[in-house]
Amino acid sequence: MRIGILSDIHANLEALEATLADMGGAGVERVVCLGDVVGYNTDPSPCIRLLREAGAVCVAGNHDRAVTRQIPTDGFSVRAIRAIAWTRKRLPPEDVAWLSALPLKTNVGDQLVAVHGALHVDRGCELVRLNSEDRMRRTAQALLAHPSGARVCAYGHTHRLGIHEYRNGELWEHDPDSEVALRGGSCYLLNPGTVGEPRSEERRATWMLFDTGRRTVSVRRVAYDDRAAFEKTRRAGIEPRRLLAIPAPVRAALQGGLRRMGIYEMVRRVINS
Repeated sequence: MRIGILSDIHANLEALEATLADMGGAGVERVVCLGDVVGYNTDPSPCIRLLREAGAVCVAGNHDRAVTRQIPTDGFSVRAIRAIAWTRKRLPPEDVAWLSALPLKTNVGDQLVAVHGALHVDRGCELVRLNSEDRMRRTAQALLAHPSGARVCAYGHTHRLGIHEYRNGELWEHDPDSEVALRGGSCYLLNPGTVGEPRSEERRATWMLFDTGRRTVSVRRVAYDDRAAFEKTRRAGIEPRRLLAIPAPVRAALQGGLRRMGIYEMVRRVINS
């Protein structure tokens, strides 16, 4: 089976359309979405519709559960809270019901376990980021004990691409630019990055192709009209007003410089506070 794994769409319709088209061209037979279908951008309902039409297997992300009032927005940035409030006002009841019914964890047979945040956590797993070796080891150990027998866990939430292998107590990272052959006796943690809300110099939508027959994983990158998508977000008033005062070309140059300096996330948190 060829499984297409995507995450963190964040209501970016242009990115999702391009991603699903690329999956179709790659012969994907099953789509797995790791949550955060909504939030930050302006097309939550069309994105939900596309996922449902694709028959995607989905889990809930923290933004999905905040929009449906299943969790509070404590700890969310000002921009995220603004987007959640905007989405709540516009999401029809049937889409709210669909998001509310999404599980926190699921599996695709004995091939794959899916979660938004962390597998080793039960309560609040959608809020935990796998951004340290300790947390990755704990999730890898939880995967080894999972009743499905799967040895691959796909997660999102960090918006960062990653392929990690856990074997005999050791954890290491694979190059996401190369196809990775999965070894027997190991378990793997896969993060496909983000479809619709980039947090790095990579502005394209990213997803992963997991070929269960060949036992390989590869990263796909998809260009799309990001200016059109994010212009809708700006017009909706979801972007912080302080950023709106900066012309788009200047803003893009500043963001690129901050990323190269490694301080973009810190500055972004200050702006959103």
